[in-house]
Amino acid sequence: MTIRDESDGFGGAGVDTAGDVARAELIMSLRARGIDNVSVLTAIEQIPRHIFLPRRFESEAWEDRLVPIACGQTASRILEAATLAVEARIQDGHNLLEVGTGSGYLTAILARLAERVLSVERYRRLVDHATDRLLELGSTNVVLLQGDGLMGLSEYAPFDRIVLGGSCDGPPDALLEQLRDGGELLATIGSRGGDQTLTRFVRSAGHVERQRIATFRLSPLLPGRATQM
Repeated sequence: MTIRDESDGFGGAGVDTAGDVARAELIMSLRARGIDNVSVLTAIEQIPRHIFLPRRFESEAWEDRLVPIACGQTASRILEAATLAVEARIQDGHNLLEVGTGSGYLTAILARLAERVLSVERYRRLVDHATDRLLELGSTNVVLLQGDGLMGLSEYAPFDRIVLGGSCDGPPDALLEQLRDGGELLATIGSRGGDQTLTRFVRSAGHVERQRIATFRLSPLLPGRATQM
């Protein structure tokens, strides 16, 4: 395994002793806010979030806040990642597509829950960083690709679950078509600056049922594959 040097400003796997107390407090806070899925909480407790963040933010890794990362993007709050992981309702054996890899932290959580995770990110730099960090963790059931995530990965379909790591105005038709019968797409629907709703789309017998879950807010997903960065 080849690990990139630290000149890019991202952290390494290292010891995170100083964060142990903050991590325990975070888990208690998530429980208090309704995150009671044992598998998700265990993943959050065990995955060192600080290695996915720029080094200057390592000391804040266990704070539930947005963190800026490369390419003008942000790493979502831990509560947001936990909520997506819970509401995805992942089961053993599931083939999952994640749209918007970002820092790779949510990807690492999903990899603890699903049989296989394919994650698509429009920025090559983010793909490279997340790939290195997931290799450090030994996440061998993950494939990261650069591309237009809103178009999905038809060559790997059908998927049991599709999880969008950002918001969009409506469910992309290309993604709904790549769901297995009985499969589910979890998306935050709504425009930037407007109301957004975490929504589950369930495909069954050629029809799609929409289930609104809760008010939610994520940064918008951008279409296309970035030609730079």
